Amino acid sequence: MRKKIVSLMLVLLLANFMAASLLFAQEEKAVGEDTTNVVAEENAEAAEPFEESPEIGGLEMFARKLVGSGMVDIFIQGGFVMWPILLLVIWALAVIIWKIIALSYAKVDLNKFIDEVVNLVKEKKYKEAAELCEKTRGPVAAILHAGLIKADKGVEAVEKAIENAGVIEMAFLEKGFIPLSTTINLAPMFGFFGTVVGMIRAFRDIAAAGEVEPTIVASGIQVALITTAAGLAVAIPVQFFNNMFLGMVDGLVMDMQRGSEKVIEALVENK
Repeated sequence: MRKKIVSLMLVLLLANFMAASLLFAQEEKAVGEDTTNVVAEENAEAAEPFEESPEIGGLEMFARKLVGSGMVDIFIQGGFVMWPILLLVIWALAVIIWKIIALSYAKVDLNKFIDEVVNLVKEKKYKEAAELCEKTRGPVAAILHAGLIKADKGVEAVEKAIENAGVIEMAFLEKGFIPLSTTINLAPMFGFFGTVVGMIRAFRDIAAAGEVEPTIVASGIQVALITTAAGLAVAIPVQFFNNMFLGMVDGLVMDMQRGSEKVIEALVENK
């Protein structure tokens, strides 16, 4: 199940990347086909809806319908720095979807499950308790199953097995946080990089014109502001999901601790 989810996320990531690349290629082709009529085309675009323009490819039209024409225009105006930010968005979105599914799958009705396992342990039905744990999803059931199959070897063996299984389950629960942290750190950095690129362009235009006018520096400042806003717009929601997942993982760790303590207590009382 986990492998299928990861494979699906990778396929979606690859498909989005290919679509974005094709969109960029079509945009460059449309600009290069008729450079002598740029002003006329801009006036035509202002007068007619984008769906009716023959210069817009199918992928760009789809993107405009999906996220809005304004968002696509802003993305194009932001320059090349917007592409790594877009890749970070796709990467983080895939991880967030996978993490939500994985953590939701790991959550069970703990009180009911623990009561059933403890009752079986008190009756010394260790095999039945282990089978119940095996049929139940989540890290709590996984660590208790690892311990109960060692119940005939004593409490110390059970504790050791639960501890080892807990390390494995913790490694699984912590998966995905590195990509999210990477996105949180890199998205604003790319945004600030775009800010520097935009300011360089603005000062270059001033040097070429020999004077300072708002229309001369507007293009460079626009790039600087768009990329900065894009980087922050990506990092802020990803930070929110990262913190939410950390809270969910902490809750599961506490459930693992509670479950293992109750089962070990039941084993000690019914030796």
